[in-house]
Amino acid sequence: MTQSRQNVFYWLKWPIAILLAVACLYLIFNIYLAGQAFYAIGFLIFASIGFYIYLSNAAFAYRYLFPGLAGMAIFVAFPLFYTVQIGLTNYSSNNLLSLERAKSYLLEQTSPDETRTLGYTLHAEGNEFRIVLMPLHEPDDEKNPGVWASLLSKSYVSAPLALREAQPPEQIQMVPLSQGSFEFNTPLGLADVLKRRDVLRQLKLQLPDKNVLSYVGVREFGPLNPLWKANDDGSIILLESDEVYRPNSETGFFENSDGSRIQPGFKVGVGLKNYKRILTEPEFREPFVAIFLWTVVFAALTVFFSLIIGITLAVLLNWEALRFRTLYRTLLFLPYAVPGFISILVFKGLFNQNFGEINAILNALFGIKPAWFADPTLAKAMILIVNTWLGYPFIMVLCSGLIKAIPTDLYEASAIAGAKPLTNFFKITAPLIIKPLMPLLISAFAFNFNNFVLISLLTDGRPDFLNTKIPAGTTDILVSYTYRIAFQDSGQNFGLAAAISTVIFVMVAVLSLINLKLAKVNQEIK
Repeated sequence: MTQSRQNVFYWLKWPIAILLAVACLYLIFNIYLAGQAFYAIGFLIFASIGFYIYLSNAAFAYRYLFPGLAGMAIFVAFPLFYTVQIGLTNYSSNNLLSLERAKSYLLEQTSPDETRTLGYTLHAEGNEFRIVLMPLHEPDDEKNPGVWASLLSKSYVSAPLALREAQPPEQIQMVPLSQGSFEFNTPLGLADVLKRRDVLRQLKLQLPDKNVLSYVGVREFGPLNPLWKANDDGSIILLESDEVYRPNSETGFFENSDGSRIQPGFKVGVGLKNYKRILTEPEFREPFVAIFLWTVVFAALTVFFSLIIGITLAVLLNWEALRFRTLYRTLLFLPYAVPGFISILVFKGLFNQNFGEINAILNALFGIKPAWFADPTLAKAMILIVNTWLGYPFIMVLCSGLIKAIPTDLYEASAIAGAKPLTNFFKITAPLIIKPLMPLLISAFAFNFNNFVLISLLTDGRPDFLNTKIPAGTTDILVSYTYRIAFQDSGQNFGLAAAISTVIFVMVAVLSLINLKLAKVNQEIK
């Protein structure tokens, strides 16, 4: 039975491998066609290594290791590399396309020739329709020389058309109305024509002289003239004014001699320009520095306040003479058990200046109604209060476990020596739990350093700074500031956001290394 299974596996292995190889090559080919040759080569190398490991007996030992390494490469290394790469470009909502695609987009732009436009009516014939073209303007030999002067004096009719949502014919042959005897029903009203607008937009009406008319308005078909013309040197000409626009590899736009730009721009490498903006431009540096300092203060104070409250409650709940300790511990742990986003939204309502319960109590007791969301200082205080509420149960549980591990002999000896509770805490409890607690506190600091959910749901970074190029809030932290730059700013500067994300990654990586170093030191001490 085992031998038969091996034979089946042997005969199935190669067909499956061939199918997977074909699928990978198809994917690689499409990545290459999308203009991502570097990523296509990378994926080809990655897939080749995978096939070699699983099809060759020489690499048998790596078959269990490869999935984990592949996962790290795809979900960790690649996003990091891609973010760094984006941070070195001008990638934004104004510079999304490559140079070739931006140029092609401009060359495809057309405008209707209003002097050669024909009106049309739509006539129903059973389940089909006829299009009738008719002149909109009087013939003018100066504006419409030659054949167009005669065309504008005539009307044309199409064969019956289905005009369904399915793809219509690419070109419809139009014949002069004078060549036959046609009888038409009453033209459809505007509402019925608009219902078929999507299909009419796809039609190309070919006149007897081979000129092609396109849909240019609710009641008009006309020829489309190109707006731009390409030159051999890579520049383009605006036909209306004969202005020449050349691609600028530094700004990522087509520009004329006066420096005027046209949209869309194209993506180019800018080196360290985004990082330079963070440090040198005053209108950008000042809010960035303020946000960076607030991020550090916010993360540090959150950990500090959570530690103070958590360790205090842990010590109190460890007091054996305290009745109902289990009930208290359960109630104090509830903020950690409730999903954070629910608690944040509840607090957002509680801190409402006009209708919140907190201001109602303060107004009843002291006659004040603080503007928690309008004043920067109060907004920051509110964030710290909410985040401390969310964070202290975690510290309390950690400290409770660490206190349980302290030998009771130490406290008994301290009691014999006549030590007070505060002496026990500072001489015994704190020194014995702070070292194993330190790596966890650093992890909590790193988490709050990137606590996007709290800022986004509670204040959305507001109130904003004034007179800044890019919207920035006084309660923004770096990660929420990056989000606003990438997705909420009118410019949507993805390159700049990627540069800030890289800076955040470096900071968090440094914290992680410190964490690992402290963990190693603690292991050596033990």
